[in-house]
Amino acid sequence: MAQSRTTHSDPTQNETSHEDDQLCSNPQQNQEEQTSSSEVDVTTSLIGSPGKYLSGESRVERAWAHWNKLGRPKFMVAPMVDNSELPFRMLCRKYGATAAYTPMLHSRIFTESEKYRNEEFTTCKEDRPLFVQFCANDPDILLEAARRVEPYCDYVDINLGCPQRIARRGYYGAFLMDNLPLVKSLVEKLASNLHVPVSCKIRLFPKLEDTIKYAKMLEDAGCSLLAVHGRTRDEKDGKKIRANWNAIKAVKNELRIPVLANGNIRHMDDVQSLLEETGADGVLSAETLLENPALFAGYRTADWVAENEEDNVVGKLDQADLLVEYLKFCEKYPVPWRMIRSHVHKLLGDWFRIQPHVREDLNAQSRLTFEFLYNLVNQLRELGVKVPLYQKDTSAAQNSAEA
Repeated sequence: MAQSRTTHSDPTQNETSHEDDQLCSNPQQNQEEQTSSSEVDVTTSLIGSPGKYLSGESRVERAWAHWNKLGRPKFMVAPMVDNSELPFRMLCRKYGATAAYTPMLHSRIFTESEKYRNEEFTTCKEDRPLFVQFCANDPDILLEAARRVEPYCDYVDINLGCPQRIARRGYYGAFLMDNLPLVKSLVEKLASNLHVPVSCKIRLFPKLEDTIKYAKMLEDAGCSLLAVHGRTRDEKDGKKIRANWNAIKAVKNELRIPVLANGNIRHMDDVQSLLEETGADGVLSAETLLENPALFAGYRTADWVAENEEDNVVGKLDQADLLVEYLKFCEKYPVPWRMIRSHVHKLLGDWFRIQPHVREDLNAQSRLTFEFLYNLVNQLRELGVKVPLYQKDTSAAQNSAEA
């Protein structure tokens, strides 16, 4: 098993010790996991000479050859700070995700801190295809960080879409849209020096023509795959602001490399609609996966079951089942407890609203254990809490079509 690094806090702050920052394992076990990193097969991700030897047309051919080699994965776990870590990625892969991004890694901290590298990014042989995402504003530092992970991934991704205040303070993510020469230099630096392809994740400019120019610039600079979040930098509330699928379609029509779409995904009907309407080569999901990691297996929460959808039936899974599976992955692949705590709240939010005292008991724990969390799930079940996930009743749909 290989270990690497991630980002989630203000890089200007000093590191602090907190119970939730500790790994969900004992130090000896963690050390054993770290020393086993050399066992990972590093040959599968090396796809040839660095891109500086290729013409623009050859880079496009290379981009598609690599994408085809990976099986053209369509269902992606989006990069989420503190939330798309290895155990969660593995859970989503079990239920239909065909590729995944790591959480955003801060390139400077990644190169400077061994502790950061060892605790914030982990992977394993089954964790493929994998995008390792970095935020950066210095091409040389980004390259140094990327070289550390390229043996363990299928793409090194540059975060050009984070709209949060921490990105403004750190001068990365969507705030690099104000400095396109710097963005171009970041992409060119990686494309000319890495063996694995470079991907980018962006947001829209307010004007479509600016977005298209931006996307073409990234392609020309050596980007081999582009993920487009269909909202602008200022459109942060995904629950209130619909993503612009038409803009994603326009970008897809203009580019020659694979394009992924992000935005407005609630269930698999949305996934299929987004693929059909945009022509995108794949779909990313973030917030919906946090509440329902079985999204890509056809499950949906009650929030997205309309009254007139009689073909939806109670599925064989619920969120508590998924949490138990997630915890088992965490026991196998240790991560900081703060990540686990976050997933417990996301998965059991509706359950806690029915029995809020159970949530209060969780919040009162300064130090979590697996025993406590498994007992918490059992407690909710003993209290009779039931919040089912739903699936389409394919037999009912077939009977209706035949009628």
